[in-house]
Amino acid sequence: MAKHIFVTGGVVSSLGKGLTSASIGLLLERRGLRVRMQKLDPYINVDPGTMSPYQHGEVYVLDDGAETDLDLGHYERFTNSPLSRKSNYTSGRIYQTVIQKERRGEYLGGTVQVVPHVTDEIKNAILDLATPDVDVVITELGGTVGDIEGLPFLEAIRQIPLEIGKHNCLFIHLTLVPYLKAAKEAKTKPTQHSVGQLRQIGIQPDILIVRTERPLGKEACEKIALFCNVERKAVIEEQDKELSIYEVPVGLAENKLDRLVIDKLGLPIGELNLDDWKQLLDRIRNPLKEVTIAVVGKYIEHRDAYKSIYESLSHAGFAHSTRVLIKRIEAEQLETSDPDFALGSIDGLLVPGGFGYRGIEGKIKAIEFARKNGIPYFGICLGMQTAVIEFARNVLGLQDANSTEFESESGNPVICMLEEQRTISDKGGTMRLGAQPCHLKPGTKAAAAYGAEVVMERHRHRYEFNPEYRSRMIEKGMSIAGLSPSGNLVEIIELPNHPWFVAVQFHPEFRSKPLEPHPLFRGFIGAAIERRQKSASGD
Repeated sequence: MAKHIFVTGGVVSSLGKGLTSASIGLLLERRGLRVRMQKLDPYINVDPGTMSPYQHGEVYVLDDGAETDLDLGHYERFTNSPLSRKSNYTSGRIYQTVIQKERRGEYLGGTVQVVPHVTDEIKNAILDLATPDVDVVITELGGTVGDIEGLPFLEAIRQIPLEIGKHNCLFIHLTLVPYLKAAKEAKTKPTQHSVGQLRQIGIQPDILIVRTERPLGKEACEKIALFCNVERKAVIEEQDKELSIYEVPVGLAENKLDRLVIDKLGLPIGELNLDDWKQLLDRIRNPLKEVTIAVVGKYIEHRDAYKSIYESLSHAGFAHSTRVLIKRIEAEQLETSDPDFALGSIDGLLVPGGFGYRGIEGKIKAIEFARKNGIPYFGICLGMQTAVIEFARNVLGLQDANSTEFESESGNPVICMLEEQRTISDKGGTMRLGAQPCHLKPGTKAAAAYGAEVVMERHRHRYEFNPEYRSRMIEKGMSIAGLSPSGNLVEIIELPNHPWFVAVQFHPEFRSKPLEPHPLFRGFIGAAIERRQKSASGD
């Protein structure tokens, strides 16, 4: 039978439950265990697909088209756990399923209640991942203990050990021990209260992972163990990492968390091998080079909105033993300023995805600057669409070129809505979503980067390159480097006479890992390094 690990959080949000869960998954995989990862979110939205980036950060898209929480990005970057829409459930999705069953009469006229009907649906979602080919299911609960919307999820995980046996379940609670500078003392009381709330619900944590700015010391750890009713060895200190989030698994391993989990669940013990991960950290600590990449976006002030973009840039830097410095630029600011002031000293420009007209002209201005000045450019989703608009306006001479997303009556709609999208009214889960094949044109930078003829990449958009303008773009020097299998949809564009001008309609950032950087990000950073070196030599 598969074992279950439940990761909860207390005291405050944003403690890093996702990173911690992903790190546990990595450590168990490195000991030879087969792991599945899952996130349960208490909010009422069916999925995060319709939520503002300011509210939620990025929407992380899976191969099957599921729009999920950004923590699933951590799961994929750290582990090899296959993820699907079964890997992320919200209260909204759970309640939607319960209501649909009630409408079909599946409850045989009974009164539908939170307990047992909603909690049963949550348990089904968790146990559904415990297939015969899985050793451990790690389920992270979003929010913090005490949130009213999270109570049905906590009640559900309380019940699971009663059904499958306590020896098959492990509860890990992540908390914060704040350090008060005035008192020069770490305070354990918030952790005690958080664990107390869990115990009132009926859940006794087996392991406490304690976030802290400074080393806690023996006395504080013993106090936490005593008042929270856990073994001293089960109080795991997780001090803030200044260098990189990729230090977290090594830190937890040094505190013997993986061995503790294995012992408590009676799992087979394999040798832990983190050699390649430690070599990665060595490259991060000791970069040989440095480049500056400008990211011109619409949600720059909320860093989680482009979480996977930033991580993918870093991954590519790791591959080149290069520190990637990211210059975050709000697109709207460029609309009324000189682009040379903001972009003159950069080594590369990336324009990411987004929705709506705000900041579009600033993005187009930045792209024009990169195109004319030979600055390596990488456009993603909206970054490809704005590159097409810029090319149409400034190379084809179509001054009114635009996307129908921004100007429905554009005289030259070089970007337009997909035909199948035009009759859709609902916003949630209705875009072009998930992994789809892309056929690469031989001899292009994209084909060279991938080293393949066909690739699978994840999509999340409604608008496309208008095929009516394809031949005119090609005549003026644009290369169509990637197409859908039908040949109707443009997936990649390039400018062959530019050091690196590649833009894609899909989201390659969702396929990058620290030890396996995405080929296009790796190629982009390689081009930025080359530009930096030429500038340094005066070429």
